[in-house]
Amino acid sequence: MTPHKHTIHCRHHHFGWDNTNTPVCTAASGDTITFETVDSSGGQLNGSSTLPDLVKLDFGKVNPVTGPVVVDGAKPGDAVKLTLLDFAPTPGPKGGGWGWTGLIPGFGLLADQFKEPDLYIWKYDAAGSGPLLFGPSLTGKCARIPLRPFAGTIGLALAENGPHSVVPPRRVGGNMDFRDLTKGAEILLPVEVAGALLSLGDTHAAQGDGEVCGTAIESPMTVTAKIELVKGAGLKFPRAFIPGGSSRPVDAAGYDVTTGIGPDLMTGAKDAVAGMIDLLCARHKITVNEAYMLCSVAGDLAIAEIVDMPNWIVTFRMPRSIFD
Repeated sequence: MTPHKHTIHCRHHHFGWDNTNTPVCTAASGDTITFETVDSSGGQLNGSSTLPDLVKLDFGKVNPVTGPVVVDGAKPGDAVKLTLLDFAPTPGPKGGGWGWTGLIPGFGLLADQFKEPDLYIWKYDAAGSGPLLFGPSLTGKCARIPLRPFAGTIGLALAENGPHSVVPPRRVGGNMDFRDLTKGAEILLPVEVAGALLSLGDTHAAQGDGEVCGTAIESPMTVTAKIELVKGAGLKFPRAFIPGGSSRPVDAAGYDVTTGIGPDLMTGAKDAVAGMIDLLCARHKITVNEAYMLCSVAGDLAIAEIVDMPNWIVTFRMPRSIFD
């Protein structure tokens, strides 16, 4: 069967996970989908917005995701694999890409210390060839932020009847804010309902691990991804592959990444490490003791997101080069 290409326009979006959401289209394994996204403000902010616009945000309209897409043949116990092929900025009022970063009272890791709102509007060229410039202070210096676009939210519908908030990440993905899901990365999501019901949004031009103030460079984009169905994957949490050169430290062979998602960071860390042990044992036919020791000497445990309460996401990265 010849793979198809689908385009889903940004008007086809929703604000929560619900297994009764009406699908936009059906994609077969091997198809390519282009998602037009809305920024995380739900279109309430733009390249000309000012602080009063942030203050009057309607939080019932934030974090929209484009979709959902039925993945043909997907059943509980399978996984949907997305290979992220391209990110293109949605042009602002004067052309080029744009984004915003805000301090929202009551939101963020240090919400008890930063109680006043603030807003910074970013501009960058449409080709994405240069850094994003940050210079709001009076020092005369300008910070240069490397452009590193990714989708903050990629997820499937939950088995439990909804609706469920799109804000916290979940075992089927969602608002993971995992900064390494850039061009060329692969993400596998566990399927809980027939058809999977895939949605994507919350695109960012750049973000640090943790997204500690609660927002990244929130920037609307068009995302193109290849969809594949992995039968009988049996994943407990999302899993990823990060190509070489896109993670830290740089490793030409790339990284496998397992995750732990939930309200407790210690539990999340244990789930992420346990997931890597399972992966290493299955792929390389080593013992669980050997895999555990390898995790300790060669892997990296990190917090990917710690602000989308009540769930946080912990990642564990293992370089593939250790088996070359």
